[in-house]
Amino acid sequence: MSRHLRLALVQAAAQSLEDFAAGLRLRMKSPNAADLVVYPEAHLYSLGLDSMSEEEIRAAYAEPLDGPRGRFLAGLARELGIWLVPGTVLEQAEDGRVFNTAVVYDPDGELVASYRKIFTWRPYEPVDVGREFVVFDMPGYGRVGLSVCYDSWYPEVTRHLAWMGAELVVNVVQTPTTGRAQEVPLNVANAIVNQVWVASVNGASPTAHGRSLLVDPEGHVRAETVGMDEATLVSVVDFDRVAAARKFGTSGDSWPWDHFAEGDTPLELPLYNGRIDPATWRPAISPETPADLRPAGPLVHRRPASERTTSERTAS
Repeated sequence: MSRHLRLALVQAAAQSLEDFAAGLRLRMKSPNAADLVVYPEAHLYSLGLDSMSEEEIRAAYAEPLDGPRGRFLAGLARELGIWLVPGTVLEQAEDGRVFNTAVVYDPDGELVASYRKIFTWRPYEPVDVGREFVVFDMPGYGRVGLSVCYDSWYPEVTRHLAWMGAELVVNVVQTPTTGRAQEVPLNVANAIVNQVWVASVNGASPTAHGRSLLVDPEGHVRAETVGMDEATLVSVVDFDRVAAARKFGTSGDSWPWDHFAEGDTPLELPLYNGRIDPATWRPAISPETPADLRPAGPLVHRRPASERTTSERTAS
């Protein structure tokens, strides 16, 4: 069974909750309808931030995930029967801390995942920092990981999500500076070195610099916006291309997750006070991955291309 997901990345300026809901309802009646709809970081709380103090921002937008805003978003996903990532919200934790949190609702309106941004944009983002990587399963499709904006600058984030079995990494962004020019190749690189899909959606003018994109597991840009105007990217994510790239090689000649062979010793990583253990190097496998695309064993030494069959050398 093929695992094709219709994905919509909505590059839009910040909106009120009411305008967001009205626009999403219209979108789901148009050719831009999709199974998974993703909006930029801070999409629902970056209106008027330039004129508000930190205390005013928290008073206006911070609330628990199960508060009125969360119930409204859950109801909207259930009403439309979609997977919904409405960007990030300001999450008020029980202990009083406030996080920039990406949330995901399934077609039944359940909050299936929430990710507190780890690499906040200091000193311009005065919120608390998360300390957990988050992935979630989309039954019938595959496993998805979450990252937020500046996280893409730290390769450890996408690497961990891929190691946890993510086949698609959703990176929601609100970059209002020319730094977006660097984030574009960073997202391409994160896709290549981890052999995953990467969907990075930025806000539109006047709150952000656009240039949203979808990258496949071999680094090909499948869809992109070229400017800062509002736009919706609709494309299809084929989750099986992840396993195919890992089995047959990126461009047929690179297997970064298959590097280690039996008997290899751990690689010490002094920077992290840790190591890469060959026995645990491989990423988790999504329950949805077809049996014929699963690796043969925990450690497989890849034969040179000249020694492999035609079917082994050619990606499906």
